[in-house]
Amino acid sequence: MHQSFVTTTRGLDRDIPPMRLYEKAKRLGIWNPSDIDLSKDKADWANLKDDEKDLILRLLAMFVAGEEAVTLDLIPLIYVIAKEGRVEEEIFLTSFLYEEAKHTDFFRRFLDEVSIALDDLTHYHTANYRFVFYDALPSALSALESDSSPSAQIRASVTYNMVVEGVLAETGYHAFFTMLERNDLMPGLRKGISLLKQDESRHIAYGVYLLSRLVAGHPEEWDTLDTQMNTLLPFAIGVIGDAFAAYKIVPFGLVEDDFVNYAMSQFTKRFERLEKARGATMDEINRVAKEIVDA
Repeated sequence: MHQSFVTTTRGLDRDIPPMRLYEKAKRLGIWNPSDIDLSKDKADWANLKDDEKDLILRLLAMFVAGEEAVTLDLIPLIYVIAKEGRVEEEIFLTSFLYEEAKHTDFFRRFLDEVSIALDDLTHYHTANYRFVFYDALPSALSALESDSSPSAQIRASVTYNMVVEGVLAETGYHAFFTMLERNDLMPGLRKGISLLKQDESRHIAYGVYLLSRLVAGHPEEWDTLDTQMNTLLPFAIGVIGDAFAAYKIVPFGLVEDDFVNYAMSQFTKRFERLEKARGATMDEINRVAKEIVDA
């Protein structure tokens, strides 16, 4: 049963981080995957070596499935936030879901129109990848359908925002930009990924806010967060290692240590930010989160 609506004197709190993120989403998140010009990408693709095509397909196979998975799996989190009456957060999450759907659309369009990938690409999904996206992600999010406790929300957000988006997706973007910008290839793919990355930065910022809010309100749940982060980290690093292990000579001159180190730096940066929420007040969390959102 609803207790109040924004038609009352409560209104909307436009100053809290989720609403600031929503304002950003309205300004920056309105882009259409169908509008991105892929004509140069088609010409570039035709001139790639077979191993270069294979590496790009490997990354695309992981991204398109990953984006589809997060699109499908986000709904239980939206439901829990709505059930708690956090309308400002739910408003932002509506843009979040819309953006994940667009990301699936963009990567699938590239596969259909540029690489003409008609085969089943799931053979690129290794055991580490399958654990994260076939098991851990849907399990953590679907658990919210029957368990909306702080610990369940923490496990879900850590899996989704901190590991899938904050470690794997950002490392994947880094790989794409390293390959394509270095060789001035595929401007359409680069454009789409730059827009995706901009969207995902808002999603990660929300995840940091949500986890900080939960840890501040329930400090006894820090061990839940710590355990979930460190349980999933080896699998995330394993996904990166699997991609490099597939090649005797890695295309585009990519070096595995560069990307493992990048992934670890992303993990550490987020973990340290979340540690600061231990013992913090909501005023302190809102202040820090607004500084990050407004940067």
